[in-house]
Amino acid sequence: MANESSISRTGRLNFQLFSGVSPKSIGLFRIAFGCVMMFEVYRYFDHGWIDRYWSIPAYNFGYWPFDFMKPLLQPGMDILFVCLGVLAFLIALGLYYRVAISLFFLGFSYVFLLEQTRYLNHFYLISILSFIMIFIDAHAWASLDNYRKKRKASQVPKWQLWLLRFMIGVPYFFGGVAKINSDWLAGEPLGEWLENDTDVPLIGPYFTEEWMILLMSYSGLLLDLLLVPALLWRKSRLVALFVGASFHILNSQIFTIGIFPWFMLLATVIYFDPDLGWLPKAWSGSSLDVKPNFFPPSKKVKWALGAWVFLMCFLPMRHHLFPGNVSWTEEGHRYAWHMKLRTKKARGAFIVLDVNTGESFVVDPTEILEPWQAQRMLGKPYLIWQFVQLLGKQYQAAGREVRIYAKIDARLNNREYQPFVDTSVDLLTVPRSLFSHSYWIVPLREPLKNRWEEK
Repeated sequence: MANESSISRTGRLNFQLFSGVSPKSIGLFRIAFGCVMMFEVYRYFDHGWIDRYWSIPAYNFGYWPFDFMKPLLQPGMDILFVCLGVLAFLIALGLYYRVAISLFFLGFSYVFLLEQTRYLNHFYLISILSFIMIFIDAHAWASLDNYRKKRKASQVPKWQLWLLRFMIGVPYFFGGVAKINSDWLAGEPLGEWLENDTDVPLIGPYFTEEWMILLMSYSGLLLDLLLVPALLWRKSRLVALFVGASFHILNSQIFTIGIFPWFMLLATVIYFDPDLGWLPKAWSGSSLDVKPNFFPPSKKVKWALGAWVFLMCFLPMRHHLFPGNVSWTEEGHRYAWHMKLRTKKARGAFIVLDVNTGESFVVDPTEILEPWQAQRMLGKPYLIWQFVQLLGKQYQAAGREVRIYAKIDARLNNREYQPFVDTSVDLLTVPRSLFSHSYWIVPLREPLKNRWEEK
């Protein structure tokens, strides 16, 4: 019986992963992805962000172990973004798709890895989506590759559809899990953000009311946790689409989060009928060549999918391996979908002590970094460490032996400022903390204030 049960489970798994499925919703996702990426490239040129983030700064905070990479000298970065726009166009058309998506992944990931102070969850999402799309036959429908090779649109293995569904669901689910914390459940930082947005139509005048802030906090938590299951269930799908669309449109109006709400709204197409039966026939395209409707099971594919799912679930939860509030310590905060969960501000400077002369002096980071870099660096220990190494190398090159200390205060959400870094620690002697707790981070001690009692 146990053996039969095992065989049955294996058969069900193989059916879910390797049976054939219409490629139409995946193709529509590909078109949306390419179009949104083209618009994102346009925004970088339109706002002058290429020069601001990669040409003007004297120093960029690269990601380990890729911190050897440097921005291209101009016009190199401009040319790179033009290429990304062309590649996104080819992806949308499904023309030379496999080459286009592979090069887009490499180019976009290179740009992403150049500057840690600009970490955004949706940049991370774009990078990993473009990676997995290399292995997905997203050009099996509505693509010029089909026209070029004179082939009919054909089914794809179902694991490709479920992998995309999983990756779009990950930010929602773990974003909801991250909201289960005392600050969010108390209405912070939403209360701080929305009190000055009372001009929002209909609901804006209530943004100074506790009940409205708590309603939005708990609604956001439940939406993140339940939206994907509701989209997968046919009976609740249209309601979920309406609620999700309202949520993303509201976010786009209140917060400055770029393409993220629009991309996530368009990505919901992946949860609907794969054959696009919900669209008019003139829009959903021609019929498919339905053979084969079952693909040979592959152990390599199953192992790769299992490893990927484990990694995507481990990264958002790894902060539990470290002590302290992750929004304060930053240990395990990146790649964890902690989106719009905090207001964190930091201020301070660095104290440099010349060991030989005994002379000490203050270094203002804004004298070396761009203001936007310095502002974000002061609140993130891994960037503080990186900046100290930069300072140390500069003094070492000048033949001076120094010790470097940090005097930094920070505040999290509706709290008072408190010391952030142990001022007695020579940060030049501290090793890079990748998988261990940074003992020189002062624990969060300031209590969260109740803004409603203050009123």
